[in-house]
Amino acid sequence: MTNDQQTPGDRSGRYPCLLALEDGKTFLGVGFGAKGTAAGELVFNTSITGYQEILTDPSYAGQVVTLTYPEIGNYGANDEDLESTRIYARGLVVRHLSRRYSSWRANRSLGEFLAAQNIIGLAEVDTRALTRHIRDAGAMRCALSTEVLDPEQLVALARSSPPMTGSDLTAGVTTTRAYRLGNNGYAVAVLDFGIKQNILRSLVAQGLNLTVYPADTPAEEILKGKPDGIVLSNGPGDPAACKGIIDQLPKLINSGLPMFGICLGHQLLSIALGARTYKLKFGHRGGNQPVKDLTTGKVEVTCQNHGFAVEAETLPAELELTHLNLNDGSVEGFRHRSLPVFCVQYHPEASPGPHDSGYLFERFRRLMDSHKKVGV
Repeated sequence: MTNDQQTPGDRSGRYPCLLALEDGKTFLGVGFGAKGTAAGELVFNTSITGYQEILTDPSYAGQVVTLTYPEIGNYGANDEDLESTRIYARGLVVRHLSRRYSSWRANRSLGEFLAAQNIIGLAEVDTRALTRHIRDAGAMRCALSTEVLDPEQLVALARSSPPMTGSDLTAGVTTTRAYRLGNNGYAVAVLDFGIKQNILRSLVAQGLNLTVYPADTPAEEILKGKPDGIVLSNGPGDPAACKGIIDQLPKLINSGLPMFGICLGHQLLSIALGARTYKLKFGHRGGNQPVKDLTTGKVEVTCQNHGFAVEAETLPAELELTHLNLNDGSVEGFRHRSLPVFCVQYHPEASPGPHDSGYLFERFRRLMDSHKKVGV
């Protein structure tokens, strides 16, 4: 299926759009998608494909995403490659928006996909220069607008928007009520802090019976369901700001049940177990992050999306470092030395390897096998 889409290259559809960073730097380009004004933290993602999955990943709540790959939109959008029910990123910045999209699965253009959900897109800016600026200066607040084209005014708007540090964004991305998936196997409680659909699919593929709970569900209610294991999902924001969730985690940890944390879930577990987190300069976002599994010596090509990390030097003695980022040496995973608890910073369901990290879901199921065998 090949279709023309209204892009900045169409004379009838050109209109200016301005991006302003809190440090005063601005980028003027051409808008697509919705018209309006949005603000958030500006970050970049190095993935070559997957813009639809990126936009609908709830971990991008509160952020404007710059894609480093220069040609975007050439395969359109469809109803299958969604990681959630809607777009959570607040805006999208690209170098060149393809004039046409072609895919047998596509049913609309990227611009139409954004417009339908009132999300602003900006094209025809130097995303290489923008990315280098973020790498040098760090991820920062920004504002994106087709309405406010005065640079000083838009910079002021960026500076007035909430910083990511100190922001608990889980309430805006979690499910509003508990629901079930799967119909056999171990009963697993999944805490939804902004979970991606493919994490749920990967767990169901292990033959697990899931009950997905809202982020603020009390530990007593979760344990009342008598789960065989617990999963803490990915999600957006500053982990240290999620104090209500952190307060509940010791009760789940001390239950002795197998636990598996992913991304934000990994960070929250670390804090609950006595470690600290910190904000990375520009984060890890993309499908090419090398991670070494220290327990096997194998290196995985991983997909990541996070702006905070665990301070390795603050890990208590009872926590064993298991995974390390080979680019910057940051913590990518740990396990408890005496409790059936483990977690990773990256996304094992995203499969850029393509199957390098799938073993983690199997590891979680085997952990429940062992837990049952000893009769705990």
